[in-house]
Amino acid sequence: MKRRAFLASLAAATAVPRLSWADAGSPAYLAAAQEPSGAHALYGLSATGARLFSQPMPARGHAATAHPTRPEAVAFARRPGTFALVIDCVTGATTARLTPPAGRQFNGHGAYSLDGAVLYTSEVVAEGSAGRIGIWDAARGYRRVGEFASNGIGPHEIRRLPGSDDLVIANGGIETDPSDRTPLNLDRMRPNLSYLSPEGAVLEVVELPEMAQNSIRHLALKSDGLVAFAMQWQGDLAEPVPLLGLHRRGGAVVLAEPKDSEMFAMKGYAGSVAFAPGGGEVAITSPRGGRIEAYSVEGAPLWSVARADVCGLGPCAAGGFVATDGQGAVMRVQAGVLEPLGTAPLAW
Repeated sequence: MKRRAFLASLAAATAVPRLSWADAGSPAYLAAAQEPSGAHALYGLSATGARLFSQPMPARGHAATAHPTRPEAVAFARRPGTFALVIDCVTGATTARLTPPAGRQFNGHGAYSLDGAVLYTSEVVAEGSAGRIGIWDAARGYRRVGEFASNGIGPHEIRRLPGSDDLVIANGGIETDPSDRTPLNLDRMRPNLSYLSPEGAVLEVVELPEMAQNSIRHLALKSDGLVAFAMQWQGDLAEPVPLLGLHRRGGAVVLAEPKDSEMFAMKGYAGSVAFAPGGGEVAITSPRGGRIEAYSVEGAPLWSVARADVCGLGPCAAGGFVATDGQGAVMRVQAGVLEPLGTAPLAW
C-alpha cells in the first residue's frame, strides 16, 4: 500500500482568543493516518510524538493547515479531493465541510492569511488540471468568496510567506485524469514555483526548463523567506536528478545534489521537506527509497539515513527533525541518527 503522510509545524498563537492551542494540548504537529480498521483520521501530536487528539475523516487525508491563533485545523482529502474538514481541535467537532465548486477538485493543501481571516486552497479544474486558488472567508463560516489562477497546471502545496500575505505555490505541472490520477502530459510538463499576491497577481515565477519532468510538490519555508521545494521526477530514472531546490525571491535557484553514492537512493521521489530549527539544515524524505537526506541551506549534502516507508517530516524543537513512517513510528532524526519517540498501530 502506498502511504503518504505529513507533519505541519504549528505557529505559536500571537493573540489570545477565548480558546487557544493550549486548550487542545498545544500540539506541535498534525498528521494523517490510517487506523487498523482501515478508517482514516487526523491526529494532533506533541513535540515528543505523543498522540493528543484524533478526529475521524471520511476518507484518506493528505495534509492539514492550522489556524494561526485559534485551535482549529482544516484537513484535506488526498488529491483529487472532494472534501476539506474544518475541525475544532478542542472538542473534536467538525464545524464545517468545504466542497470545491462543480468541476473542481481539492489538491491536498491550504494556507491561512496572516490574520487567519482567509483560507486559500489549492485546486484544479478537473478536466485539464488548470490550477486555481480558492478563497474562503474563515472569519464567517468558511464561505467561498472567490478564486484566482495558480499560474500553472496541477498546484499542490501552497504556503504563505513569513510576515506577509503573499503566497508561494508549487505548481506540479502534471495534467491528470480526473478519475484515476493517470498522468496525461509527461512529454510537455511545465512545473513552476509561483509567488502570488493575495489577490492573485503574479510576483515572480521560477521554472527549471532543463528538468521539465521534475514535478514541484511540497514546500518548506525558513523565517527569512528562503523556500525549499521537494520534487518528484517523472522521467527516466537512468539519469538521477536533484529532488530538492532552494530559492529566495529575486535570487537564483540552488539545486541540492546528493553525494555520488546516494544518487539513486531516493528513487526519483521526494515526499516531504522541512527545515530544522534555526534553519541551518533542510531535509527531504522518500517513502519509495526509504531514505532521509539532509543538506545545508547552500545545497551541500550533509547526511542521510535509511528508514523504510518514511515520509512525514517536520522540525524538532530539541534539534533536528521529527519523522513518521507507514509502520506507525514517530522518530527524532539528527545528524543521521534515528531516535524512536513512540509507535502506534497506525500507518502515518
